[in-house]
Amino acid sequence: MSAPSVDEVDPATGPPGPPAVIQRSEWRSRLTRFDMKYAPYFMIAPFFIVFGFFGLFPLLYNGVVSLQRYRLDDESSNGWTGLDNYSLLFSDSEFWMALRNTFGLFLFSSMPQMLAALFLAAALNRQLRARTLLRMGVLLPYITPIAATAVIFNQIFAKEYGLVNALLGWMGKESRQDWGADTWSSWLALIVQIDWRWTGYWAVIFLAAMQSISKDLYEAATVDGAGPWRQFWQITVPMIRPAIVFAMVMTTIGGLQLFTEPLLFGDNVANAYGGSLHQFETISLYIYRTGWLEYDLGYAAAMSWALFVIIVVVAGINAALTNRIGGRK
Repeated sequence: MSAPSVDEVDPATGPPGPPAVIQRSEWRSRLTRFDMKYAPYFMIAPFFIVFGFFGLFPLLYNGVVSLQRYRLDDESSNGWTGLDNYSLLFSDSEFWMALRNTFGLFLFSSMPQMLAALFLAAALNRQLRARTLLRMGVLLPYITPIAATAVIFNQIFAKEYGLVNALLGWMGKESRQDWGADTWSSWLALIVQIDWRWTGYWAVIFLAAMQSISKDLYEAATVDGAGPWRQFWQITVPMIRPAIVFAMVMTTIGGLQLFTEPLLFGDNVANAYGGSLHQFETISLYIYRTGWLEYDLGYAAAMSWALFVIIVVVAGINAALTNRIGGRK
């Protein structure tokens, strides 16, 4: 085999090598292209496979069940009903009461929770003694089992021997407050429990975002005469806006799905009615009772889909408002 002539040699690559070397180089080039193009999809595929089996399929099946009469105690009457379950929602006064309770507990707990978390994170971001210990301490309510938290707060807000009633008695209030008897007292007890559990968690999230802010911004603001309060609202809060948006969206999702706290509050563990007058019954609690205590899975599925749509809409509005308040145009 004769050597290639001068005219056949590519000046950019030089003379071609042996066929085995050329074949190996082409194979490596294809493998590199495959790795760059398709390997990321293989890496994230396990999540989507698991989500498809345990997330997407139950969601779609739940949508199918919501279009049927599906009772566990009378299977002979089960069948396709179309949108009848959704039509029933509009005339169900208990559903609207549960919706009101859900939004009330969400609104009155989320705003104080976010503000308290912001100020707590700002305090923990300063030079303090035992700073690491304090930062770990704010997470203790979050890592406490929620059932244990409910038991503790049931004792704190107990009518006869509760700590809150004892404090009110020392302040001169003679009658003992039954915290689960009416709407506002039961809401207050649940809001305190929810905020106690989640404020420290969001404070740590905000603290992590605050520590990524350059110190030069604060030094420049100090030189310009801005005090700590002005620096907080005009530097810190706008700079951690993505963390605030994330916190508000997640708080919306969790707040509108509130279930365990009202279920374990007071003496309603067995019947799950949310109080004698349904004064703190949430939608999730109503769905649970309808589906698994009254065996009407079709109507419970319809309420679940209605709650899903409500959460998506409210979370989107919440994120948009948070962005706008934060200064995004």
